[in-house]
Amino acid sequence: MDDCCHCGKKRVRSEEEMKRLSNRLCRIEGQVRGLREMLQKDVYCPDILVQVSAVNAALNSFSKELLSEHLRTCVAEGIRQGDDAVIDELVAVLQRLMK
Repeated sequence: MDDCCHCGKKRVRSEEEMKRLSNRLCRIEGQVRGLREMLQKDVYCPDILVQVSAVNAALNSFSKELLSEHLRTCVAEGIRQGDDAVIDELVAVLQRLMK
C-alpha cells in the first residue's frame, strides 16, 4: 500500500475518507461559531458550557475515526513491512492523546 509514507509523514486519503473527515470538521466549525454567537448574545454560562462539551465530544469522535484509519492503514502497513518504528510512534501519539 503506497498511500502511507512514514518517512515523509504524509498520507494520501481516499475521496470517501476525506469527505467523511472534512464533513465532521465542518460540523465542528459550525459548533464553534455557535459558541462565539452564544458568548456575544450573553447566553448563560452553563448553557455555553454544555455546548463546549458537545464540541469536545465531536472532536473526540473525529480523533477516534482518524486514529482508527491510521491503525488500519499506516500502522498495519508498517507492521507488515517490519517497521517497528510505527509502533513506537503510535505509543507516543497515544500518550499525548491521553494527557
